[in-house]
Amino acid sequence: MMVPAALLLLGALTAVLAPRLLARARWPEREPVVALWVWQCVVGAVLLCFGLSMLLSAAAAWQAVRGWVFASAPHGVVDAYALGPSGGPWAAGTALALAGGALWTGAMLTREVLRARARRRAQGSELLVRAPLLPGEDPGSARLVVLEGPRPDAWWLPGAAPRLVVTTAALGRLKGSQLDAVLAHEQSHTAARHDWLLHSSRALAGGFPQVPVFAAFEAEMHLLVELAADDAASRRYGRLTVALALVGLNEDRGAFGPGATPDAHVGQRVRRLLAAEPRLPAGRRLRLTAMAALLPAIPLLVAFVPGLSAVA
Repeated sequence: MMVPAALLLLGALTAVLAPRLLARARWPEREPVVALWVWQCVVGAVLLCFGLSMLLSAAAAWQAVRGWVFASAPHGVVDAYALGPSGGPWAAGTALALAGGALWTGAMLTREVLRARARRRAQGSELLVRAPLLPGEDPGSARLVVLEGPRPDAWWLPGAAPRLVVTTAALGRLKGSQLDAVLAHEQSHTAARHDWLLHSSRALAGGFPQVPVFAAFEAEMHLLVELAADDAASRRYGRLTVALALVGLNEDRGAFGPGATPDAHVGQRVRRLLAAEPRLPAGRRLRLTAMAALLPAIPLLVAFVPGLSAVA
């Protein structure tokens, strides 16, 4: 029963320590795409630790599960894991608790997906009311929809035919290539499927608000996906153009004044674009990416070492 306990402890330590280590790092703001990958690997490693611990705990508690898990294992592998009857009650309780957590995670993900679909349908219906189609107009032909509105705003409406919605006030503010930069920013969100990252992080944080790694995952995703989209747009239209577009869309929302607002990160994004700090060297980016990819391999190594040592 040492392996399930070790996996459980490893998952708990990763969930507590990883957010603290990443919060101290200064490189994520310079390399948001790499930071997104690192966060996904950290969360994946935590979930893998708990999942493997659940599987091995269930194998220790119930003979039927043990026979299924080790059905194709060579002789002696089961003995290497010491899944004896002494850990039965503890193993059964651990397996049931982790299985409940897995079911709850699935329920939270399902709820988040359903809510996102409902929001998209509501936005699409509202858009049809505010900008009805003309006779003979194809609903999927227009990438850009202009709405009458006194407030500068622009947002991406996902779906089978995704469109950028811009208000007339925004058109009055955005000059030159700034509208193209906003379009490139929103398109990068769609191309990188940032919506799935946001849905997953929101579901995990909503289902397990007391788990530090999930709470930090949600908080960081909201900023990192915007930084990554800013970089994608600035590579085509320049950092200054993207920064001016952000200012034009948000200067009336209190994003640059004192006090916390929902758009407080906009000021941080503008300052980052204007500072134009250089990217990390390619070698360091590669090392960070490779090290993050190894994180999910650690629980696999912990889980499989006893079995591999038994057949060696």
